Amino acid sequence: MTFTIIMIICVAIVLGVAAAFAVAISKGYDYKHTVDPLPDESHDKEEHKKSDVR
Repeated sequence: MTFTIIMIICVAIVLGVAAAFAVAISKGYDYKHTVDPLPDESHDKEEHKKSDVR
């Protein structure tokens, strides 16, 4: 009787941990990643001109 109760509790804990991992992985895949836009080329050329002048 005691062994059966312990096994049920252990299985419930394993299923709970597996469900927590599944939720965390699902949220990770649903996250929208963003990338900063590339700077304009004209802006880069202006900075090089400013740095060349001394």
